[in-house]
Amino acid sequence: MININIDGHFGQVLKVQRKVQKITQAKLAEKVKLDKTYISMLERGLRKPSLEVTINLAKALDIPAIEIVSEVESLSEITERD
Repeated sequence: MININIDGHFGQVLKVQRKVQKITQAKLAEKVKLDKTYISMLERGLRKPSLEVTINLAKALDIPAIEIVSEVESLSEITERD
């Protein structure tokens, strides 16, 4: 099994998507009823989101959850090649 940093890639994708929507971590946390520090930890790759959290974040960002997963997968593939 190849060791890839999925948590870190998820965090990168989440942060980019949040910034595209021009909302703060606090506002995103409020929308998904999570703590702001949890959002920060997700973005820094320090926490693993559940499927439920991933779907709720996607809804709050007004994007399909598959888009987040696809972007994480793409980043992981790039990392594998390097």
